[in-house]
Amino acid sequence: MTHPVAPAPGASATPVVAPISLKAIAPWAVFFGILMLVLLYFVGAEQGASAVISGESVHEWLHDGRHLLGFPCH
Repeated sequence: MTHPVAPAPGASATPVVAPISLKAIAPWAVFFGILMLVLLYFVGAEQGASAVISGESVHEWLHDGRHLLGFPCH
């Protein structure tokens, strides 16, 4: 059976958390930023003259999300 050890008198009981550097976050921020722009394109603009995918399938799949976000499509 293990027993918890009390911290020494005068010692801090809170752990020290090292800050995360900007170099570590930057690649993930760029990745998620590009992903969000692609999703925004498909929800907001994939239906007209600038359509990348022909047909109405993408429009129909994202139709309710388009209305939820306030994009007009009718």
